[in-house]
Amino acid sequence: MKKLLLIIPYFIISEATAQGIMNNETSLPENKMNIIKTNVTGYAFRNINVSYERSINRWFAVNVGFGTVPEGKVPFMNAFLDEEDEKKFQNIKIKATNFTIEPRFYIGEGYGKGFYFAPYYRYSKVSTNTFDFTFDYNAFGTTYPVPLKGLGDANGNSGGLMIGAQFFLNTQHSFVLDFWIAGAHYGSGKGDFTLTSDVILTPEMQVQLKKEIQNLDVPFVDYTVETNANGARIKVDGPWAGFRSGFSLGYRF
Repeated sequence: MKKLLLIIPYFIISEATAQGIMNNETSLPENKMNIIKTNVTGYAFRNINVSYERSINRWFAVNVGFGTVPEGKVPFMNAFLDEEDEKKFQNIKIKATNFTIEPRFYIGEGYGKGFYFAPYYRYSKVSTNTFDFTFDYNAFGTTYPVPLKGLGDANGNSGGLMIGAQFFLNTQHSFVLDFWIAGAHYGSGKGDFTLTSDVILTPEMQVQLKKEIQNLDVPFVDYTVETNANGARIKVDGPWAGFRSGFSLGYRF
């Protein structure tokens, strides 16, 4: 009987301790289920961005992001056009927007902390300013530069997978570092670009213009070219791909 009286308080204390630990584990994270972040590495590419993450439970969260790239020079243009082709495009600039929805599955501590994998959907749109394009027309052994005005936009829908890890930077678990280890997406895109000339193009000029645009051979882009007396129309219809990586800083609340 004495032993029983000694054991009962032990179980009561153990149960209370365990309950207290469980309450600490669940109540603290539930008080901070939201995170606002920005990908700081994106600013190197003019990408102004913000994302919001909401924890649904310990292992599952949803992250929604939006980014916009103000009008500016085409990044890495010389990586997909040689020097001669690049000279044909004068004062071309682009602007872009993107929207991403990303369910996250945490395999670490959870509630927004640890390693995760995230299948995601992304919508992207890219548009140009009114730029100058020079077409070299060859006739009777002489080259005549023909100026044209270009304008257009393209958009794409794609799906992908992100692998990353998220960490809390202080003891209050308020500040967050989100490391996008690697993410890639693939889908389809459509676009429409026009080149307009003040000069009436002859059938021979149209043939040469079409050939010159086709020979640009822009990688990872499928496009068709139609020409007429006023210029050309380029239709983009093909694969749309991209890669994501970087560091985001955020606030958890």
